[in-house]
Amino acid sequence: MKEIYLDNAATTKVREEVVEEMNKYFSLIYGNPGSFHGKGLEAKDALEEARERVARILNCNSKEIVFTGGGTESINLALKGLAKSLKGEKNHIITSKVEHHAVLHTCEYLEKYENCEVTYLDVDEYGIVNPEDVKNAIKENTFLVTIMYANNEIGSINPIMEIGKVVKENNIYFHTDACQAAGYLDLDVEKLNVDLMTINASKLYGPKGVGLLYVKRGISLVPLIHGGGQENKLRSGTENVPGIMGLVKALELAQEDKALEVFRLIKLRDKLIDGLLKIPKTFLNGHPEQRLPNNVNITFLDIEGEAMILYLNEFGIHCSTGSACTSQTLDPSHVVIATNLPYEAAHGSVRFSLGKETTEEDVDKVLEVMPDIVSKLRAISPINVNIEHVLEVRGGRK
Repeated sequence: MKEIYLDNAATTKVREEVVEEMNKYFSLIYGNPGSFHGKGLEAKDALEEARERVARILNCNSKEIVFTGGGTESINLALKGLAKSLKGEKNHIITSKVEHHAVLHTCEYLEKYENCEVTYLDVDEYGIVNPEDVKNAIKENTFLVTIMYANNEIGSINPIMEIGKVVKENNIYFHTDACQAAGYLDLDVEKLNVDLMTINASKLYGPKGVGLLYVKRGISLVPLIHGGGQENKLRSGTENVPGIMGLVKALELAQEDKALEVFRLIKLRDKLIDGLLKIPKTFLNGHPEQRLPNNVNITFLDIEGEAMILYLNEFGIHCSTGSACTSQTLDPSHVVIATNLPYEAAHGSVRFSLGKETTEEDVDKVLEVMPDIVSKLRAISPINVNIEHVLEVRGGRK
């Protein structure tokens, strides 16, 4: 039985070209970039070249790139580092209710321990932030707006450029979590009007445990990790050179493949959406068009999403009910709840996130097995939710 992996929003398979790139820095260029001898300088030169390669993609200066241990660390460094550097001069942050928990839990920490005030913006029925809501939430003490580029659960893409204009006009810092967007959307920080941007290698067919933070020149951050002063004194510790080189290679390959891959994935995505919506009492979560090319998030009423995942797993089909970071809880997704989906309906949401190895045959297989799985689970379900009521509550749109 062929395995069909449709959980690429959680993590991706590392590309062979990336593994090949990384291997050189395990076995040939293995020195510590902080050492002054030949092997160390080899590694240091590679590291600086990697920074230049990223800077060309982001349209920034190489000194504005900080390599980290992943997306979560990058987000923590951006938010905590900026809040601590201001020393309470300004203490108000604006974010949204559908952010990744790396943002939401960091904001909770800042509220509890750093005397910060946080405004959590509502989103529309598609999970998108309105730039006007950002504008209206700004106060005299606002120092940061952090809004994700594209949602990791429902795939909706936020109007980052427009939000960035609002933020810039008010002389406030703007951070965006671009972990899901990096393989598919424009990353030009000048066009996007962002001051800080988070990217994670494991969403890009790169290695786990490595990421980066773009920090616009002139922004002062207090480091989270202290020691030898690596990464321009913002992230101490011997650099993970193989991981960093893998991240950069993966990012370059994603940009090179972007146009064709986005076109290919949109066709598969839309076929999967259209097929699944033929099943009664189902609807799409997230914007029907303004969404990531690989994201399909469907609510199947009267069903527990976790049960559906287990059934699909028996067919070798791997997907999820939401973010992998919160898969240990049986609570419904905070993202779909924020789109005004009733609690009893939110439990039936399933995310299929397509990837480089997804084929039309894979989509056909999902569409073949899903009607029977849904029928079996509904036959034993005590729930019977009225779909018209759900759609009316949410906004009357299917």
